[in-house]
Amino acid sequence: MAIILPELPYAYDALAPHFDEETMILHHDKHHATYVANVNAALEKHPEIGEDLLALLADPEKNLPADIRQAVINNGGGHLNHALFWEILSPEKTAPSAELAAAIDDAFGSFDAFKETFTQAATTRFGSGWAWLVMDAAGKLSVISTGNQDHPVMQGLTPILGLDVWEHAYYLNYRNVRPNYIKAFFEIVNWAKVSELYQAALA
Repeated sequence: MAIILPELPYAYDALAPHFDEETMILHHDKHHATYVANVNAALEKHPEIGEDLLALLADPEKNLPADIRQAVINNGGGHLNHALFWEILSPEKTAPSAELAAAIDDAFGSFDAFKETFTQAATTRFGSGWAWLVMDAAGKLSVISTGNQDHPVMQGLTPILGLDVWEHAYYLNYRNVRPNYIKAFFEIVNWAKVSELYQAALA
């Protein structure tokens, strides 16, 4: 089976005014769809390696043939990153679970301190990339940023929250003012889903 483009779990305009409808259509139907098409094209050249992108990207040097390695890092990472991104957004207001809130307090001192750390990582990522809340193998939370479409699994980390800071994600609505986009992101985070991802990562 080929990797498929997941449907959005809400309408294109559901996140407005924070994320506008036109951006959502372009971001999902064009950008994400292109990553899916490109990673499928790359994997078709080596059917023997399978389609488990998380496993393949956990050690690209070992798991991916050289001729498709960067294509799978770029496009497979792009697919995984966006698939998570759509899931952790919601028009409904939610709050972190008690367990996640305690883990964030433990790692950063407070929820506000976490938001400041995450905002700094997202704001200072030069060029295109992502900001992440991730968990390591010991269950410790931290904030990192990655370039391009690199996925945290390449560093042995599990992402539970991610923000796309490529310009295609925000330029129509926010132009070059990335901090306003980051602020808007926190208004539509699906903390119930992030809490589920946190529990799954602990399991």
